Amino acid sequence: MKSDRNPYPLLTEVEPARPAQDGRPEVGPVYRPTFHKDGFPKLEGVETCYDIFERSAKLYGDCPCLGERTVDPATGAAGPYTFLSYSEVAEAVVAVGSAYAKLGLKPGDRIGVLGANCKEWMMAMQGMNRMSMVCVPLYETLGDTAVEFIIKHGGTRLIVCSAPKLKVVAKALSSAAVRQVVDAGVVYWGAASEEANKALQSLAGSGVRALSWSELLDAGRGAEAAPVPPGPEDLCTIMYTSGTTGDPKGVMLPHRAVVSTIAAIEAFLVNCGERMGPSDSYLSYLPLAHIFDRVVEELMLNVGGCIGYWRGDIRALMDDVGAMKPTLFVGVPRVFERVYNGIRDKVASGSFLSRLIFNWTYYRKEYYMRAGYKESQASPISDMLVMKSIKERLGGRVRVLVSGSAPLSAQIESFMRVVCCAPFVQGYGLTEVCAAAFIATPDNYAHVGTVGAPMPCTELRLEAVPELGYSPSSNPPRGEVCLRGPALFSGYYENEAMTKEAMDADGFFHTGDVGEITADGSLKIVDRKKNIFKLSQGEYIAVEKVENVYKTCPMVEQVWVYGDSLQSALVAIVVPAEKALKAWGAENDSAAAADGLAGLCGSHAATAAVLAAMTAVGKAEKLNSLEQVKAIKLVPEQFTVENDLMTPSYKLKRAPLLKRYRPEVDELYRQLAAGAPPGQGQQAAAAGGKSGASTRV
Repeated sequence: MKSDRNPYPLLTEVEPARPAQDGRPEVGPVYRPTFHKDGFPKLEGVETCYDIFERSAKLYGDCPCLGERTVDPATGAAGPYTFLSYSEVAEAVVAVGSAYAKLGLKPGDRIGVLGANCKEWMMAMQGMNRMSMVCVPLYETLGDTAVEFIIKHGGTRLIVCSAPKLKVVAKALSSAAVRQVVDAGVVYWGAASEEANKALQSLAGSGVRALSWSELLDAGRGAEAAPVPPGPEDLCTIMYTSGTTGDPKGVMLPHRAVVSTIAAIEAFLVNCGERMGPSDSYLSYLPLAHIFDRVVEELMLNVGGCIGYWRGDIRALMDDVGAMKPTLFVGVPRVFERVYNGIRDKVASGSFLSRLIFNWTYYRKEYYMRAGYKESQASPISDMLVMKSIKERLGGRVRVLVSGSAPLSAQIESFMRVVCCAPFVQGYGLTEVCAAAFIATPDNYAHVGTVGAPMPCTELRLEAVPELGYSPSSNPPRGEVCLRGPALFSGYYENEAMTKEAMDADGFFHTGDVGEITADGSLKIVDRKKNIFKLSQGEYIAVEKVENVYKTCPMVEQVWVYGDSLQSALVAIVVPAEKALKAWGAENDSAAAADGLAGLCGSHAATAAVLAAMTAVGKAEKLNSLEQVKAIKLVPEQFTVENDLMTPSYKLKRAPLLKRYRPEVDELYRQLAAGAPPGQGQQAAAAGGKSGASTRV
C-alpha cells in the first residue's frame, strides 16, 4: 500500500497522486473500495464462463435454468413460464458445441448471433464457451449495413439467428465478400415464415448451407466432441458497441473480464448482507447482445438461479414480469422513466383523497429514508397502504432493482427508491469495463444522484481536464474517470490506434466521462468530455445534465437538447407526453387536439405550454439561464432504436438526431434571431393554464 491516508470512507488510496508533468495532465490518487482494498475477489475454482456453467450444471442439475412462455397463436394469450433444468440445458450445450466442431469450426473461430433474447441464444453461446470459440453478438435492431460490417470485420464463420432475422442475414450474404467469411453457413431457430423461407431459398441459391436449430442439435448428438476449455485470457466475446457515430467498435472481452465482474458483484452483495442462490430469478428483456444483460445472466447461472425470457413485446412486458416474478430487476433509465411517468399520471388522475394518501405516504417514507432508516424500516404503514401494490406490479418477489447503461435523473431515482419496496440503486459501467464498474449502496439515501463506490474489481483515478476547468486536486475532486482492473477489456478488435487512444501508459481506460468524488467517496458523473456545447459567449453546457432535468417534466416524454457554438442559446426537439398534452389540448386548443398528437405538435399554443412547463422544471431544478432551452420543436415520432435515433442501450444518437432535425434546429435559431421563438406570444398565458407543469408526486 502506498499511503494510509483515507479522506473518503468508501475509498482507500493505493497509489499517490501525480502532478502534471512532461505534457501529461495532473492525475489524482488511485483508489479501491475500502471494503475490499487488499486485492481483487475471485470465484473459487472458476476462471472462465465455461467453468461457471459446467460447475452450476453439476451443482444445480434439477433446478430450473432457462424458461419462456408459450403463446396461443389463435388468441395471443400467454401461458405460464416453463423451464429447462440445468441438466437439460447442459445436454443441449454439449450437442451444440459438438455440432460446431462437426461444421469445421476451430477454437478461436468467431460465431455471430442475431436475434431476440431466448434460450437458444444462451445455449448457442454456451456451446461456444465449451469449444473455446468466440461469440460475436449482433444487435437485433442494428441496420443491415452495420450487420454486414460486423460479420466482415469480426470474421464470423457461422451465423446463428432467429428465423425472423433470416432476411437480414440473407441480404448480407448476397455479397460475395461476406459469403467468403461465413463459410460454415447459417443456423436458425424458430418457425420459418413465408418471408423466412424465401430468405432460406436465397441462401441456398448462393450456396450457403442453412440448418434449423433441431438439425444442429441432431448433428451434435450424433458426433459428441470433447470440450476444449478456454483459458482466462482467451477471448470470450467481441462485443460491438452500438456507437453514437461511425462504425461500431469491437470490444474484446476475455473470459477473465466476465468472471472478475461476477466475482465483484457477489463480493458487493455479501458486503451489503445479500446473497443470491437457486431461489433467485431474473427476467431477461434488455438485449442479450449488450454486456449489461449478458453479465446479469452469467451471474444468475453462477448462483444456480433461473432466467426467464420475455416475449419481445414491450406492451406485454409488465405481464411477463408478473408471470416471471423476478427477484432481481434490471433496467435502463428509459424503463424506469416509463414506470415513474405511469405512476405519476395515475396519481394525478385520481381523486383528491387518493392523491392525498399517496403524497402523505410517499413523503413520510422519503423523510425517514433521508434520516437514515433502511427502505424496509422507513415507513411500514406507507408500504402497507400504497407502496406494496407497486411491488406487486413487479411480481411481488423483487429484492433488488438496478438502473444502468445511461444516467438516471436524481428525481426519478429518489422516487424509485421510495416506491419499490426493495433497494433501488444506480450503477455505472461501459462495455470496455464489462458493465459493472460502480454501484451505489442500497439503503444509503445520500447516494441518490451518484453511482456509488468502485466495485472490488475496479481501480479509480481522476485525470484533470484543464480545458473544462476540472482538477482532481480541487475540492471536491473532479476529472475524467479512468478505470483499471481485471474486468477491463483487452482492446478494440483490429484497431490498435483506437486502443492506444483509450488506454494510457499506466493501464487505465479513459471513459470520457467527468466525475466528482463526493464526501463519502462515491462517484457522481457530472459531465461528458465530448457531450459539451460551448455557446457563443464562451460558456460550456453539459447537455446530458440538462436533458435529465427536462425528462422529469410531466409534459415531456423524450428530449434532445442542442447547442451551436455560434449561437447564444440552447434549443430542443421534444417528443411530448401524449396523455398530458392531449389533456391540455382538450381544455386549451380543441382545434389542434381534433387532429390528435400530430395536430398538437404543430400548435404554437401547445409548443408554448410545453416550453413553459420545461422552464418551470428547469428553474425548480436550478438550471441557470444559459442551461435553459429557449426554443423547442414538438415532434410526434419517438426516438427509437429502429429509426436510428437511439442506441440499443437507449442512449441518444446525437449525430443522427442532428442530421434528422437539422432543418428544425436551423428554423428554431432563425426564429430566436428574429426575437420570436415558437409560441413566445402564448407562453405567458399557457404557463398560467392547466398544463400540469407543477404536478409533482
